[in-house]
Amino acid sequence: MTSPSTAPRPSVMQLAIKEKAALYAAYIPFFVEGGIFVPTPRNYKLGDDVYVLLTLPEDTQRYPVAGRVAWVTPPRAAGNRTQGIGIQFPKDEKSRQLKAKIEELLGTALGSERPTQTI
Repeated sequence: MTSPSTAPRPSVMQLAIKEKAALYAAYIPFFVEGGIFVPTPRNYKLGDDVYVLLTLPEDTQRYPVAGRVAWVTPPRAAGNRTQGIGIQFPKDEKSRQLKAKIEELLGTALGSERPTQTI
């Protein structure tokens, strides 16, 4: 086991989502705490810690998310899916508020059958 001083620092990514359609495609509602898909060419493993600064449509605020990789879409995935990772939101009050905000923005689109980045 590594000591805290030698443990790798989580990578930091920024994701600015400008449209509701893009938010719908990136949001992962089947994670209990909510989650977001982040396109990235970097390779990650399930369980990796990541830090995402998320910007939502029609909102200038950046939401910090200290999450964990819970989905990986590899390069050249079937169906021309974008390479990237699904970040599971942590179990905390800020994440609950962020999930509620995303679901409020998406509204009835959440029940859509349109494909997303993950399923």
